[in-house]
Amino acid sequence: MRLRRITAALAAAALPLAFAATPATAATAPEHDAPESTAIGSSALPEHQLTGYWQNFVNNAEPLRMSDVPSDYDLVALAFAQSDPTRPGAVKFNVDSDLSNALGGYTDAQLKSDIATKKSQGTDFVMSIGGAKGSVDLSTEQRVNNFVDSMIGIIENYDLDGLDIDLESTFDTAGMTSATRQLRQHFGQDFILTMAPQTLYVQPDGSYMPLINNLSDIITVVHTQYYNSGSMFGCDGNVHSQGSVDFITAQACNLLDTLRADQISLGLPASPSAAGSGYVDPSVVTDALDCLAENTNCGDFSPGETYPSVSGVMTWSINWDVSNGRSFSRTVADHLDTLPSS
Repeated sequence: MRLRRITAALAAAALPLAFAATPATAATAPEHDAPESTAIGSSALPEHQLTGYWQNFVNNAEPLRMSDVPSDYDLVALAFAQSDPTRPGAVKFNVDSDLSNALGGYTDAQLKSDIATKKSQGTDFVMSIGGAKGSVDLSTEQRVNNFVDSMIGIIENYDLDGLDIDLESTFDTAGMTSATRQLRQHFGQDFILTMAPQTLYVQPDGSYMPLINNLSDIITVVHTQYYNSGSMFGCDGNVHSQGSVDFITAQACNLLDTLRADQISLGLPASPSAAGSGYVDPSVVTDALDCLAENTNCGDFSPGETYPSVSGVMTWSINWDVSNGRSFSRTVADHLDTLPSS
């Protein structure tokens, strides 16, 4: 486990006791007025964190028990809660039977135990909804109520820390806004809220932008998926193609009008097999971090100013990372430790 993870875990554990007693600059981004700083729920997450998705299903990636998740991961998203056909709007979650079989037997009780152990070591957990095949219909008040009730049950049952919104199909913005705020009200300010939109959805007129605007005061981090994407406009007004530092940094810059830098993370695939397109060597990811945080190692685009509080990196998925010899997590996690503190 990395030093920053140990420090975060020790700090969280100590709270009860305390109360008892030279870059390329061909293109430069426009200046941004940063949103005002607001205390938001982030549990014991370190300033720069690595997030990964744990697959509760079987594909060609390595199936994993939660206990097998490398300690480099600060935040783990369980993928995914499924729609409950018996209650419109509600979701449900349990260990997938195919995954259990692939692991020679893995139960909900074992998953809960593994989560508890990981949490004692400083890892945080969120329940993810959506993915490539998942959808949630929150178009009526009853559906919203069913979703909230069911998600509260899941989070409390598995002792999770929050919600990840990874909806890749249409969703009701008003319903999702209401549901998320109700969850935040129920769990309090330490509730972690993350989102993983695809690139098109966070272009200036993208479908996620109204939701992000509605919830910007309680969002922990948005980690856009910079893969499986066509060419996109960056904040410099130029079109960038995936697979480059510029594609990542110029789009991350787009969100700075709505979110603070510490609410922005970079989503990339962990291996060539993890995505249909857009895989980059981990060194490209670390260069993108340096470009945003310190205005070094940029491509043709430079943000023009530094954002040392940039949140970190998300990857799809932990399973694909392990299948690829952990090249992604080892490289990126070590580099996150070198980023400046804000």
